Amino acid sequence: MSGEIKKIDTIRNMAVFQDFRWASSVRDEGNNVADFKKINILYGRNYSGKTTLSRILRTMETGELSDKFENPSFVVTFVDGTQTTQTTPTAHDKKIRVFNEDFVRDNLCFITNPDDSIEPFAILGDDNNKIEKEIEALESELGSKEEGKETGLYAQRVKASREHAVSKNALKKAQGSLDNQLKTKSTDKKIGIRYKPERFGNQNYDIRDIKSDIGKVQNANYQPPTDEKLAQYEKLITEKTLQPISPFHAPSLNTSTLANKAEALVTKKISESNKIDELVKDAVLNRWVNEGRAHHKNKRDNCAFCDNPITEDRWTKLEKHFDEESEKLEKDIDAVIARIDAEKDTVSSALSIDKSSFYSRFHNKLDELDKTLRNAISKYEKSLDAMTAQLKARKNDILNQKSFKRPDDASDDLVTAWNSYDAIRKESDSFSNSLSTEQTKAKQALRLKEISDYLVTIRYQELLSSIEDLESKHNKSEQEKNRIEEDIRQKEGLVASKKRELNDEEKGAKKVNDYLNNFFGHQFLSLEAKKEKIPGEDSRRIRFEVIRDGKKAYHLSEGECSLIAFCYFMAKLEDVETKGNQTIIWIDDPISSLDANHIFFVYSLINAEIVKPKKYVQLFISTHNLDFLKYLKRISNDYKGKGEKREKIREFFLVERSGDSSRICLMPGYLKNYVTEFNYLFHQIYKCAIAESIDDGNYHEFYNFGNNARKFLEIYLYYRYPNGIDGDDKLLKFFGEDSIPAIFTDRVNNEYSHLCGGFERGASPIEVPEMKIAAQQIISKIKEDTAQYSALLQSIGVKNDLLDTVFGTAQEGQ
Repeated sequence: MSGEIKKIDTIRNMAVFQDFRWASSVRDEGNNVADFKKINILYGRNYSGKTTLSRILRTMETGELSDKFENPSFVVTFVDGTQTTQTTPTAHDKKIRVFNEDFVRDNLCFITNPDDSIEPFAILGDDNNKIEKEIEALESELGSKEEGKETGLYAQRVKASREHAVSKNALKKAQGSLDNQLKTKSTDKKIGIRYKPERFGNQNYDIRDIKSDIGKVQNANYQPPTDEKLAQYEKLITEKTLQPISPFHAPSLNTSTLANKAEALVTKKISESNKIDELVKDAVLNRWVNEGRAHHKNKRDNCAFCDNPITEDRWTKLEKHFDEESEKLEKDIDAVIARIDAEKDTVSSALSIDKSSFYSRFHNKLDELDKTLRNAISKYEKSLDAMTAQLKARKNDILNQKSFKRPDDASDDLVTAWNSYDAIRKESDSFSNSLSTEQTKAKQALRLKEISDYLVTIRYQELLSSIEDLESKHNKSEQEKNRIEEDIRQKEGLVASKKRELNDEEKGAKKVNDYLNNFFGHQFLSLEAKKEKIPGEDSRRIRFEVIRDGKKAYHLSEGECSLIAFCYFMAKLEDVETKGNQTIIWIDDPISSLDANHIFFVYSLINAEIVKPKKYVQLFISTHNLDFLKYLKRISNDYKGKGEKREKIREFFLVERSGDSSRICLMPGYLKNYVTEFNYLFHQIYKCAIAESIDDGNYHEFYNFGNNARKFLEIYLYYRYPNGIDGDDKLLKFFGEDSIPAIFTDRVNNEYSHLCGGFERGASPIEVPEMKIAAQQIISKIKEDTAQYSALLQSIGVKNDLLDTVFGTAQEGQ
């Protein structure tokens, strides 16, 4: 039961089946969806799509679908619920055999090429005890593969498959658990890296990215960043692009010039003439007197200290002692000291470092530079102070020449510091161009550190080790399962090979000949199995040839080709690949070009060799021939099931074409119950007579009207007037005194069944009104014999005759 086909759910883009849907097309009188049964008879006129249906089953048999279809698709459902589609046509485990024109082309090449032969096949030959014992031993090792009752290697395979499934599930569960944790860290809204792009970058981060980053973290060369580095990264990722920093213009340093001037003043010699000796010897006293002179000159006549009078002679001596040279030296010393102080102010205020103008990555450098700069300034100032001190010492002892100790030149350190600042400034300005890249690197470093910490949190290495152990167990179980399956494949192959040693291709030919002779009486046609040496090999192959009168037959008629092809198919059902298996069989139109006797013999062969011995799981037979359909109705219609579930095993279907597309439906009662073409033709004319309008659904009825009406009238009038009068006279006699309907009907029938009138008729559109009138006239005339007309309506399943209403309306409109 479970091996049967339930339905063909859909067919798309396959010849005339453009968008067929079983559920909407195949319904019974109660509008319930019908299914295929054990025996299925399909009737359809030529070009209705029967062969296309057989090709679907042929694809399920061979796995090959014609490349002439563009984007074809189909879905076939079995009773057990499994489905087969065009992408996996042979995924099912059913044995299918199809007879159609593709089968004939693939196996009987002689039909298209008379010099070719027929593909051989073998059926079981004579017993060979030794080989059979070897087969028995192998089959014993294999055991039984009945589901739930397996033994031998099949039981081992079940056990290995179960263990493999358990290990696979455990591995999948462990990997899934780890992946879930990684997915959480990747995309969770609370802790996921994806939702912190401002810190970690990549707002599309997912599990694939974290697995890639884990590879980087696990690399032996990876070193987590220090806390100091992390702090730098944290600052860097928040920075914005800064404005360019103004260049620093270093002042000119005058150390050497000032040193030269100071040295000249400190070492300058003052003339000793007219000097007061005691003042020359005492610098402090000399300074005290000089300062006092400034307080008394032109202000007091007496000394403010001792109140003694200051004489003119004393003033003269003092003026000569404190002469212009000394005063000038003092003034020069003060001027140089002032210049040194100005130099100190210039140097100390020349450069002020503003770290806010620089990117954070340079702040450490600036801090170091600030210390260096301060030290350089201090050193420079100390050098200047040393000069000032010597100048002041000379000023305090202005009359006495001093030696000058030249201080170290500290300008180099200062210039170096200034140059370092300018280099950092330029580097910071350049960094603006690479800020985005550096921030990306910083975010990546922070992300890798985050992942590194997370791996520690979830004990990643432990999980990885556990997964590796499970993977090792899974691989071992898979290897064991594959080993057993390979052992089974080898032994099954060996069994098949040894069975082939028991085969005899000559018996395949003999079986075909039995069918030809016993069922069809063709004593003069036969198949012969001929051995032919294979070039380059010691073995020989068998090929079949069609023989007539002891010689290879040429110029076979279409009927002979059809007979041989079908007998070949029937015999092939006995080959080693098919015999003994429960098989789904599809036979497509096997009676092409056969006469009535041969049609009956084809039916007899099917019934005797397939149906009665029940050598099938499911049987499909399609035909376009009503005589063959009549015979097929004799096929047994047994019941299956019991009680309320008891149902017929046979169903009839109609493959019906409408315009450019076809559909499958249940066969109407008149065709299923009455099998003559006469009933069918009457139904087609009746439908034209009652049609209210033409559309895509009934266009083909009008298109075929000429042929249908002509054939119907030939049959009807032959039996009504069997005295051999001409057709035109029969029409006139049929329609009575009024000759117009006869002439009109004859014109429509002839012009639309034979394209009378030449090319212009074939190029003109179909005159639907004329056909409808002709159909109504024919039906109206037949209706005069009420008993026959009623019987005809019953045969086509019509309960309420619509002709009067439609015909009356038509009459009024004329």
